[in-house]
Amino acid sequence: MASTVLHLRSEDKPLEHRSALTPTTTKALIDAGYVVNVEKSPVRIFDDEEFSAVGATLVPTGSWRDAPKEHIIIGLKELPEETFPLKHVHVQFAHCYKGQGGWETVLARFPRGGGTLLDLEFLQDPATGRRVAAFGYQAGFSGSALALKNWAWQLTHPGEPLPGVESYPNEDALIADVKKDIEAGQAKAGRLPRVIVIGALGRCGRGAVDLCLKAGLPTEQILKWDMAETAKGGPFKEIAESDIFVNCIYLSSKIPHFVNLESLKEPGRQLSVVCDVSADTTNPYNPVPIYTVATTFSNPTVPVEGLENPPLSVISIDHLPSLLPRESSESFSNDLLPYLLKLNDWQNDPVWAGAYKLFQEKVATLPKEALEN
Repeated sequence: MASTVLHLRSEDKPLEHRSALTPTTTKALIDAGYVVNVEKSPVRIFDDEEFSAVGATLVPTGSWRDAPKEHIIIGLKELPEETFPLKHVHVQFAHCYKGQGGWETVLARFPRGGGTLLDLEFLQDPATGRRVAAFGYQAGFSGSALALKNWAWQLTHPGEPLPGVESYPNEDALIADVKKDIEAGQAKAGRLPRVIVIGALGRCGRGAVDLCLKAGLPTEQILKWDMAETAKGGPFKEIAESDIFVNCIYLSSKIPHFVNLESLKEPGRQLSVVCDVSADTTNPYNPVPIYTVATTFSNPTVPVEGLENPPLSVISIDHLPSLLPRESSESFSNDLLPYLLKLNDWQNDPVWAGAYKLFQEKVATLPKEALEN
């Protein structure tokens, strides 16, 4: 029986340095009998030679488009905004299952070409319903870091937006940078910021809280909220009374707003930074409906119009773990490895089969015109 061929594509999203496969997990797959083709990548945190050294075959950037149909294409973030039908099985985050803007166009490319989407966001253990691998912790960790940097920047550079940021080589370098920023902000404000994290009991929220603690904030400066605290329904004055709000929930259905423009116009607002780690920017159920655009590492913040004294800005970057690309890739890929090893018979594996069933259900909701070539 021929070996299953996995094809790791180079990421196209700007400043996306993470990788679904690492040299370590690639070696484990090759040792298990897979053939792994790795596209040369100018942006991946791992050097091409790290993959070839463990036995992967390096192939041209973007060559997944012409790969044989039976090859399984593995990536992380969305494909480039093209329209040609997709013929392969794709393993990736597609962000088209929750009514996001343009979801029909993205999803329809797969059935139009006879392809399949196995969305990494929805790989779940059927026994527990929990995701088998996620970047949540690193997303929360990185989001809190940028939120604290933005709080300090607002104080030390009034009226200027936070400049673009680059990825960090490791966690220690990021923490050292944030500590320095907090010290500068504290010198201006005469106090430390109060941070509220909603979704604090999940992976993402734990990451957000841990960054705050590692950066030197005392625990009494961090409000840790989860479903019990939000059960009564918002908007919540505790958010407006905090300096920083980090939203770490996993949105699956409509819930009351945590904040909205009306609640933020009430007297006594202290809030000056929102980091929406969930980044459900175009989701109609977004519980933080105070912004409409996704921000980027090049332009990390967007101002909330009509709010002054203090001004309020939002961070809504949808690939925050790229701030720590090597560590986040290693953690995610290691968690995913037991399931990657089953891709040679994915139709009969309950985790992959569950993702395929969801794909079929979502395709069934596509409007007829979206399926026309």
